[in-house]
Amino acid sequence: MSDANGAGGAKGPVDGASGPANGANAASGANGSANKANGTSGAANGANGASDSANGTRPADGTGGPADGTGGVNPEKDLSADNLPGQRGRGGEEIRVQRGMFGALSGGDTSGYGGLVRSVRLPGAASRPYGGWFDEVADELEGALEEQGLLPGHAIDRTVVDRGELTFHVEREHLPRVARTLRDDPALRFELCTGVSGVHYPQDKGRELHAVYHLRSITHNRLIRLEVGVPDDDRRIPSLVPVYPTNDWHERETYDFFGIVFDGHPALTRIMMPDDWQGHPQRKDYPLGGIPVEYKGAQIPAPDQRRSYS
Repeated sequence: MSDANGAGGAKGPVDGASGPANGANAASGANGSANKANGTSGAANGANGASDSANGTRPADGTGGPADGTGGVNPEKDLSADNLPGQRGRGGEEIRVQRGMFGALSGGDTSGYGGLVRSVRLPGAASRPYGGWFDEVADELEGALEEQGLLPGHAIDRTVVDRGELTFHVEREHLPRVARTLRDDPALRFELCTGVSGVHYPQDKGRELHAVYHLRSITHNRLIRLEVGVPDDDRRIPSLVPVYPTNDWHERETYDFFGIVFDGHPALTRIMMPDDWQGHPQRKDYPLGGIPVEYKGAQIPAPDQRRSYS
C-alpha cells in the first residue's frame, strides 16, 4: 500500500517493478494501488495513469492517438491478430509452400529448421470501403484517371489493403501516368517517391518479378505503394525517373540485383556489382556460392559448402 494520501513512492507490482516516474499511482492515482493490467508498473509519464492499450502499444504523446500523428497508417485500422506479421491465415493468394527457415532451393538447409513448412501467401484484392483516408485517395485517383480518358480498371489491376497499408497494383504500361497523377493532382499530392524495391517470387507464374514504389504525400502526411508485376521472360518496366528524378539510383540498384530493365532510364548500368558481373544476386534462383571466411583462426566454409541438416 502507498501512503494514505496516495503521494510518494507508490509500491509497484508483486514482481518488484518500481512505480510510476512521478510517484503517482498508475491505475487510479487515488488509492495508490499498483497497475497490474499489463504486468508492468504505471505509465512513464504518470499524468493520466492509463495502462497500455489492449494491443500492447502506447502512443508517444499519451493521448490515445496514433504514435505518428494522423497520417501514415490508416487511423481506422486497429492492431489485431489478423494483421500481425505472419498471421495472414488462409486468406490471400497462395504462391508456394516454403520448407525450412529461409526456403533455400539449393545448397541444403544449414539453419537446423529444415522441418518447418508454411504457406507463402500474397494479400488479395480488398473490397470497399477500405477505411479512413484510403477511400478518399482511391476515389480521387480513379476520378483523375477518368478525366484523362483512362478507365481506372485498365490502369489499376487491383487495390490491396493489408497490415493497415494501401497498395495499388498497376499495369506497367500505365505506371508513368498513374504516378504523375498521384504527384500532380491537388487532392493527392504524393510529391515524394522514396525509391523502388525489387522482389522475386519464382512461383508467382506470369509475374515473377515485382517492382514496389513507396510514395509519400508531404502535403497530406500519407504513405501508399504502387506495385508492378512482370514475367521473368519480359522483365521491362517504364522508368519513373522523368516523374521522380530521385529514382535514378534506385532503379539502377533494382536492375543490378534483380535484372528488371527500366525503359527510358537515362543511364541504366550496374551500381553495386562490377559491370561484367554475371547474374543478379538477389534473385532467389541465384546460386548461393560464397568464399571461405577466416574468423579468429577458424575457417568458416562458404554457405554452399556448409553442413546440411535436412
